Amino acid sequence: MGKVTGFLEYKRSDPSKRLPLDRLKDANEIRLPQSDDQVSVQGARCMNCGIPYCSSGVQLNGMTAGCPLHNLIPEWNDLVYKNQWEQAYRRLSRTNPFPEFTARVCPAPCEGSCTEGSILDPVAISSIEYQIIEKAFKEGWVLPKTSKPSGKKVAIVGSGPSGLSAASCLNALGHEVTVYERHDRVGGLLMYGIPNMKLDKGIVERRIDLMRRSGIHFIVNTEVGKDISSKSLVDEYDAVILCGGATKARGIEIEGSTSKGIYFAVDFLKANTKRLLNKEVVSSISASGKHVIILGGGDTGTDCVATSLRQSCLSVTQFEIMGEPSKERNPLTNPWPEWPKKLKVDYGQEEAIAITGKDPREYLISAKKLIANDLGEVKEVHTSRVVWEKDSKGRFIPVEVDHSEQVWKADLVLLAMGFMGPEAHIANELKLEVDPRSNYKADYGSFKTNIDKVFTAGDMRRGQSLVVWAIQEGKSVASEVNEYLLK
Repeated sequence: MGKVTGFLEYKRSDPSKRLPLDRLKDANEIRLPQSDDQVSVQGARCMNCGIPYCSSGVQLNGMTAGCPLHNLIPEWNDLVYKNQWEQAYRRLSRTNPFPEFTARVCPAPCEGSCTEGSILDPVAISSIEYQIIEKAFKEGWVLPKTSKPSGKKVAIVGSGPSGLSAASCLNALGHEVTVYERHDRVGGLLMYGIPNMKLDKGIVERRIDLMRRSGIHFIVNTEVGKDISSKSLVDEYDAVILCGGATKARGIEIEGSTSKGIYFAVDFLKANTKRLLNKEVVSSISASGKHVIILGGGDTGTDCVATSLRQSCLSVTQFEIMGEPSKERNPLTNPWPEWPKKLKVDYGQEEAIAITGKDPREYLISAKKLIANDLGEVKEVHTSRVVWEKDSKGRFIPVEVDHSEQVWKADLVLLAMGFMGPEAHIANELKLEVDPRSNYKADYGSFKTNIDKVFTAGDMRRGQSLVVWAIQEGKSVASEVNEYLLK
C-alpha cells in the first residue's frame, strides 16, 4: 500500500493550525486546509506492513489500540496516493458512516498503532481521512441513502454518535427509523459536548440534513422517560434502541462543593454552544471576567480552557491529580502497538501558553475544599499536592504531601472529571437490568437487554468511551436489530 519506499522518502506533515492569538478571536475550527497533493504524499508513507494494527480495534492494557471501526486504512491510503479519491471515499464509507466526525474529534488510536510509528512518525491517518470526506462532500459523492421499505419501525433514543450510526445503518436496510432527542438540536455529544473549535456545528447539521433527506425522522425537545414514556415506544415500534449516552457527570464531595459558581463542564460547554448558535440566548454560565479553575486534565478540561479564554476569563488553571506524562512513549511500560501515553499540548493549552507563557495544567494536585464568600459564591479552591503510592493491596492511591497546601482564586469552578454512567429513569421504568457500574446491561455482540424488543449501545451500554467506539456500537446494534426484525 502506498509507495514502497514512501516511508523512507517523505516525512509526516500535519495540517497547520491558525495562530493561537488569532483563533482566540472567534470560535471557528482551528485547522487550516491542505492541498490534495500534500495529502497524497502522506498516503505514500503507508508502508505495506503486512499486519495493519491500525485497523485492529482491540483493547491492550485497558486502552484502545487501532481503529474500532476496523477502517480499511492501508487501502484508502493507497488510493489517495494514486489520486483515486472517489474510490478512496467509497472504501472509507464502507466502514465509517461519519468520517467527518472521527477525522475531527477521534484521538486516532489507529495512528498510535501504526507499524511505521514503532520506529518513525506514524502515517497521518486522521488528516488523510479528513481530506477524503471533505473532498467527497465538495464533489457531491455523499448522497442520501434509501432502500426498499421493510415495513418495520424502529425507535432510537438519543441522537449522539451511536444513535446516529444505528439510524443510518437501519435506514439503509429499509427500516423506518425515528430518533428521539431531548435537546433542541440533533447531535447529542457532537452538538453540545464538543466545542465548535474542534467540530463546527455546520458540519454536524450537514450530516443531519443528509439523514433527513434519506428518510430518517428526528423528534427534538422530547425526553423519553419524562415527556413520553419508554413503554409507549416499546408498544408502538417493532424495536427500540437506547443510545442515551453516559450523561451522569461525576461530581465532587468536599467541603463547599454546594457553593454557587460550581458547574459540570458539560453544562458550561453546552451553554456556550447554545449562545454561539443563537446570539439572542444569554449564556447561563460564563467565564467572562472570572478566575476559572478546572478540575480534570482530560480533553473535556482542555475544551473548558479554550472556551474560558474565548469568554475573556481573568485566568484559567487546570488541575490534574495524575502526574505529568513523559514526552516520549516508554517502550518498557507502554510498548507499541498500545496507545502511546505521552505528553500532549492540545489546542487549549497552546492558547493559554500564547497568552500567559505558561501551560495552564497543574499536575499531582487535589482539591481539598472550596471556600465561598458571604453570598455563597465560590471564591477560593484549597489544594494539596499528592504522590501515588501502593496500598496494602498493591493498588496505587494518591497520598497527600505534608505542608503542600495552596489557595487559588476561583470565581468559577468547572468539574471535568468524567461521567459515572447513564441516567436511570428509562431503566427504572422498563425494569432493565444494569451492570455494577450502572450501565444498561447487554452483551457486546447481541446488544439485547432483558426486555424483549429493547436493545442498547454506545456509552449507555459500555460507559464513557471514544466517539469512534460509539459509532462502531451503533453499526453493530443495527446489524443485530435487523436480524431480529427479519426473523
